[in-house]
Amino acid sequence: MIHRRETTQVEGLLDASPAVALLGPRQVGKTTLALDIAERRSSIYLDLESDADRAKLAEPELYLSRLEDKLVILDEVHRLPNLFQNLRGLIDRGRRKGLRTGRFLLLGSASIDLLKQSGESLAGRIAYTELGPIDGLEAPAADLDKLWVRGGFPDSFLAANDRISQRWRVDFIRTYLERDIPMMGPRIAAETLRRFWTMLAHHQSGLLNAADFARSLGVDGKTVASYLDLLVDLLLVRRLEPWHSNAGKRLVKAPRIYVRDSGLVHTLLGLKTLDDVLGHPISGASWEGFVIETVHSVLPEGSQANFYRSSAGAEIDLVITLPGGLKWAIEVKRSLTPKVERGFHHACEDLTPERRIVVYPGAEVFPLANGIEVLPLRQLGKELLERAR
Repeated sequence: MIHRRETTQVEGLLDASPAVALLGPRQVGKTTLALDIAERRSSIYLDLESDADRAKLAEPELYLSRLEDKLVILDEVHRLPNLFQNLRGLIDRGRRKGLRTGRFLLLGSASIDLLKQSGESLAGRIAYTELGPIDGLEAPAADLDKLWVRGGFPDSFLAANDRISQRWRVDFIRTYLERDIPMMGPRIAAETLRRFWTMLAHHQSGLLNAADFARSLGVDGKTVASYLDLLVDLLLVRRLEPWHSNAGKRLVKAPRIYVRDSGLVHTLLGLKTLDDVLGHPISGASWEGFVIETVHSVLPEGSQANFYRSSAGAEIDLVITLPGGLKWAIEVKRSLTPKVERGFHHACEDLTPERRIVVYPGAEVFPLANGIEVLPLRQLGKELLERAR
């Protein structure tokens, strides 16, 4: 079992808040993490996809009021969206009795319903955190390429071989398209959404051009926007927003789009092995997305992540603004001998970041000209983790 870094954070939030929502895609390990926490606390686990457990909550306040001394774990809580109103009353009554923390751990694969309901009903009573796929710091250093190729969903990463891993991801995509998304409400043809998802994989790290996608799918731009919003809300796609400034530069305003799990990128494109990925034009963009997801998973609270691109060609893959306003400019290269283009230097002149970093797949740290540091991904992640503590 791979220890998930988020376990410590969830336990800390439970010690400070009456309710904690742990969000993440299906099969990412939320239930495993919750049951691990449950072994160290007096708790009860209810799976709301189980008819028997949902029946227990036919009268939720009556049932849950008997469990004030336990941590109640509610899995797939979006299946009962009206439950949040009941939780608010239970939390408020518990507070009057001195029960102020560690009451409910809510697990949700569908942040659409979860965030909507809790925002209305549990404001000030709930803390949020996200569990993504296994990242580049959680996997063993020797398995970094395997993690990149297979992605970070535990069953995919830990599969016995590439073929089994690929089969798992094919089934995962099919289940989301044919079962999970329709169950959550949106009525979108599975084949249309598959085509859109595959287009996003081909367009990995590219600027969003909704008109191009709309023409390819035979729909209008608003429909494309709704498809993208859906995949973003399901935590399957990331929209990386551009850097904005008042420096008088003409900057790109469209976001960059990434399918968040590199294994899903490769499966959508039919790539099964490391050789397949390295021989495909998407290799560099896929590695860039993999690095960006790992960086996001360890950013200190209050940080901001953007990309920078001007109409003149100045470009930085990732600009991190840390608490206090410090800026790190990060360029991502899938080469053991990384070279920095002129556009990066021009962008750094525009932004004057405190650090200029190139992330590459090697293991050594070494300098380049103009104050640029070349760092392995794990080294960058560890430095960000230290800042988060």
